[in-house]
Amino acid sequence: MKKNPLLQFGNTPVTTGMLLSSFKALSAPEKKIQALERDGQLIRLKRGMYVVSNEVSGKPINSALCANHIYGPSYVSEHWALRWYGLIPERVYTMTSVTAKRARQFTNSLGNFTYDQVPSGYFAIGVRSIEEEGVNFLMASREKALCDFILWDRYVPSQSVKTLWQYLEEDIRFDVDELPSFDVSIIEECAKYGRKTNILNNLIKIIRQ
Repeated sequence: MKKNPLLQFGNTPVTTGMLLSSFKALSAPEKKIQALERDGQLIRLKRGMYVVSNEVSGKPINSALCANHIYGPSYVSEHWALRWYGLIPERVYTMTSVTAKRARQFTNSLGNFTYDQVPSGYFAIGVRSIEEEGVNFLMASREKALCDFILWDRYVPSQSVKTLWQYLEEDIRFDVDELPSFDVSIIEECAKYGRKTNILNNLIKIIRQ
């Protein structure tokens, strides 16, 4: 039995060009790709990018890895990352990411993928490579994910340490017991970029209490 050429890609997103190279012996490789998508063997992430279905690859599709590939450079952060770390209780249905490019949003059969824009210098702070189920993807550290969350939530109170504490504990139900273990230096670096500096400085005060 002939080996399925899609197996070489595993569960890593692939471009149309990579797929065409695998089927270049065919007279109409574009039609082959379309047929594989209709058959469910390929899942379209966006125009020109696919991921092999888990039924074919035998490996689970990792949405965070897909998010890194759909639009980059980017890393997973905000709501999705905080939930992944177990810092907020609510389930998150949108894959939230941060990018140094302009903000974008994509929707495919895997779900919704959003990308918020930040300055390039800020972008590089507190990003780590996470290994999960045999793949590696970029995600914000706990500290950076919280900073990103605060930056993009327009309802964060800025008046005092007390109101910020109430916001964390009551509004977003953040696991405040984890704050003493946070790396303050990451938040200090984020605060240097001038957006919501007062709030981030209040967060540093809470952690140091």
